Amino acid sequence: MSLENDRRKFLEKMALGTLAGLTPWNSLLANTPLKAKAVEKAFVPVMLTPYKADKSVDYKGLKKLTDYYLESGARGFFANCLSSEMYDLSPEERLKVTETVVKRVNGRFPVVATGSFGSTAQEKAEFTKQIADTGVDAVIMITSHFGEKGESDDVVIKNLEAYLSLTGEIPLGTYECPSPYKRILSKRVLEFLLQSGRLVYHKDTSEDIDNILQKLNIAEGSKMGFYNAHMGSAVASLRNGGAGLSPIAGNYYPEVIAWLCKNASDSGKKEQVDWLQDKLRDMESRITANYMLSSRYYLNMEGLDLEIVSRRAKNPLTSDQQAVVDKAYVEVQDWKQKLSI
Repeated sequence: MSLENDRRKFLEKMALGTLAGLTPWNSLLANTPLKAKAVEKAFVPVMLTPYKADKSVDYKGLKKLTDYYLESGARGFFANCLSSEMYDLSPEERLKVTETVVKRVNGRFPVVATGSFGSTAQEKAEFTKQIADTGVDAVIMITSHFGEKGESDDVVIKNLEAYLSLTGEIPLGTYECPSPYKRILSKRVLEFLLQSGRLVYHKDTSEDIDNILQKLNIAEGSKMGFYNAHMGSAVASLRNGGAGLSPIAGNYYPEVIAWLCKNASDSGKKEQVDWLQDKLRDMESRITANYMLSSRYYLNMEGLDLEIVSRRAKNPLTSDQQAVVDKAYVEVQDWKQKLSI
C-alpha cells in the first residue's frame, strides 16, 4: 500500500464526504494530526453478521443492515468484530463479510476490520494483509492477541514489533476485545504504538473514565481516534476529546447513539444530553441479555427482517427476554419523540 495510494484514497473520500454534505470521519482521513474536539463525533457500529436459518452468512441481509446503519447516522463501520461473531466465522467468511461492507459503504465513510488472527507474527501479518486488500481504511489488532493473560508489556511490545515489521505501512487500530480475554491497553503499549505513526483508531472497553482520560491525554495531537464502547462514560469521553462511540447499544437504537455523538458537546443541548446519558446507562443494563439474539429481535421491530439466529448464542431468546426488549422499544420511541430524532 503506497503513500500515493493512501493520498488518493484520502482525497476521494474527502470529495465524497463534501458532496454528501457530511463531515468525514476525522482520524482516518487526516494527513496531519487532528484534535477530535474540532470535528463531528462519529457513531461507529460494531456490526452484526446476519445469518440465514441454516446459519450460513446472509450477505443480502448484511447489505441491508449496512444501509440501515448508514440511514441511522453511522459515520464509520467496524466489520469483522466480536459482534460480527468473528471467532465463529471462517477466514474466508471474515474476508467476504468485510469486503461486502466495504463495497456497500462505497467510500462514503471509513471501514475498519479485525486482522490479527494467527498463532505467530507471520500468520497475523499475512491475514492483516488480506484484510487490508479488501479496501478497509485500517486493520484492527486485538490487544489480547499479542500476549497471554498475565504476560508483561515487554512480551506484548516484542510481539507487536515483530508484527509491525511484517505489515508495511498499513494503518492500524486497537480493540480491547473481551475475547480471548480483555487486555486493557497500558500507557506504555499505547505510547509505543503511537510512536509508530500507524495507530489511527482505538476501541476502548475499559469502562473506567480515569483510564479513558489518561489515554485521551496520551493520544492528544496524534492521528488516533478514540471510540468508547461503554455507554456509562459515553458523554464524558466525547466531551473530553473522544472521537466517537462504538457500543453494542448501536445494534438496538443506532439513531439515538448517532444523535448523542452529534450533540454531546453542544452547550445548548447539555440538559437533553445529560438526560439521555442517564437513560442509556440504565437501558443498557436491561436490554443486552442474550445480546446476539435480542439485538436482532429489536432490529426486526425496525423492519430489518433478520433471522433470530446466531452461531455464538448458547440459548434461544426467551419470552421474558423478548418482553424486556418489547418494553425497551416502546421507551426508546418516547426518547426519540422527546429529542426530535
